[in-house]
Amino acid sequence: MLDPAGEATRAAAARLGVSGVQRLRIGKAIQVDLEAADRATAEAQLQLLSDRLLANPVIEDWSLELSDAG
Repeated sequence: MLDPAGEATRAAAARLGVSGVQRLRIGKAIQVDLEAADRATAEAQLQLLSDRLLANPVIEDWSLELSDAG
């Protein structure tokens, strides 16, 4: 996937004298607090939200990280 902002920033880092940056991605993070009966239900609901509402799968890759409230 092309990341023009990440590539421009990687190139700028090199111009600043920062060497060794092989890959730099600029993206977004979305945090959702969700109440669900169990972890499997929460994951299924978040998968649905991510696929159909939060991300554009044509131009974006996404990952899901669940953490228990504590």
